[in-house]
Amino acid sequence: MAIAGYMDTRLLIDGVWCDAKFGETINVVNPATGDVIGTVAKAGTDDLERAVAASRRGFAEWRRITALERAATMRKAAALIRERADSIARLLTQEQGKPFAEARIEVNSAADIIEWFADEGRRVYGRIVPPRNINAQQTVVKEPVGPVAAFTPWNFPVNQVVRKLCAALTTGCSFIVKAPEETPASPAELLRAFADEGVPKGVVQLVFGDPAQISQFLIAHPDIRKVTFTGSTAVGKQLAALAGQHMKRATMELGGHAPVIVAEDADVELAVKAAGAAKFRNAGQVCISPTRFLVHNSVKQDFIAALVRHAEALRVGDGLAEGTQLGPLANSRRLTAMSKVIEDARKTGATIATGGERIGHTGNFFAPTVITDVSLEADVFNSEPFGPVAAVRGFDSLENAIAEANRLPYGLAGYAFTRSFKNVHLLTHQLEVGMLWINQPATPWPEMPFGGVKDSGYGSEGGPEALEPYLVTKSVTVMAV
Repeated sequence: MAIAGYMDTRLLIDGVWCDAKFGETINVVNPATGDVIGTVAKAGTDDLERAVAASRRGFAEWRRITALERAATMRKAAALIRERADSIARLLTQEQGKPFAEARIEVNSAADIIEWFADEGRRVYGRIVPPRNINAQQTVVKEPVGPVAAFTPWNFPVNQVVRKLCAALTTGCSFIVKAPEETPASPAELLRAFADEGVPKGVVQLVFGDPAQISQFLIAHPDIRKVTFTGSTAVGKQLAALAGQHMKRATMELGGHAPVIVAEDADVELAVKAAGAAKFRNAGQVCISPTRFLVHNSVKQDFIAALVRHAEALRVGDGLAEGTQLGPLANSRRLTAMSKVIEDARKTGATIATGGERIGHTGNFFAPTVITDVSLEADVFNSEPFGPVAAVRGFDSLENAIAEANRLPYGLAGYAFTRSFKNVHLLTHQLEVGMLWINQPATPWPEMPFGGVKDSGYGSEGGPEALEPYLVTKSVTVMAV
């Protein structure tokens, strides 16, 4: 049974919250305490088959509803999420660990995303093409692609679902999501808002279970027409290959290793405030988190000193405790990963300026860490750390910094700080990233594209571009008789 303040999470299939057919469950652990706080239903093949069949029926009904009506329903769901924001955020913090203030921002931003996509779906236009024959009419129409299978991670259990969900719903598709087993209750509450506001049965569905089994079943199923995934590059490549075998459309938002370029003329105080806040948000467990700090040698020492002060001033603790700024890592695997990153950095000659160790013996707390004089051979400069670790290295020319930023196969996000518009132009056109923020922290607003290049994936989960993968373009030509 769930403890007070948390809840056991069930599957949502064909409009009904239900247990798995064979009653299997998975424990959910609070990363701040290590305690089991509830369970989540573990779907089997029979459950998945029911979900797909319901999604097929739901699509047939939802696609016939006008864009205006779909938008109205989505807006009502957004309003309900705002009403329930505190309770959803509390669940999110208990299962994921992030500070309650961050969790509330995530939930409320989900409502913003829903509202933006709801309205954008009303602007899915076709076109009339002038014919070559006066007796003909040529039109181009946009239609929903069909049932969608989505796979989402634990670091943003609400917002990683909501972008995919809204792109599907606003275009007229039905939606099945395999949400994360480690953080199930908060995405369940997201879908509950849509179910409570009258989305037809089968249009939105939620399953949990064995990730490999579910992905292989859903992606290969002939009724699933679109696949969308957020997660590691290694898993993303496997799922993209599987989708390709079955000719399924795919959107992939994969791993990153975001460079931060601090130019000679940068406002160092602004750079530390903006990039530091972005670095330690959600304990660094963010796909667009700043990771490789490339700082001009003339300002490097000032930058390091300020970043160390920023890190040491952060209040680490249980996300539900008053004033907590940095919560625990989401699971014990991340603690092991952080220890390996620190050990490798030391072996390759780096200096641990602050942090670099676990805090206490209860929960998954790791000190906010700054590493300096990092070698290009160090693991932290080659593999995404996905934790509260900032690695700093100096440079002498902006061209060299850009070359280092582009060295890795990742290309999700990047950050830069400079007062020069010449530098802005150079960075804009030469950095190989899908998103670039200059002189500010990340602002992934729903109206802007969200996605990467190279091994960081393809497709967008923001802006009008996010809707295209969920739409089929049909050419229709009619000749008068």
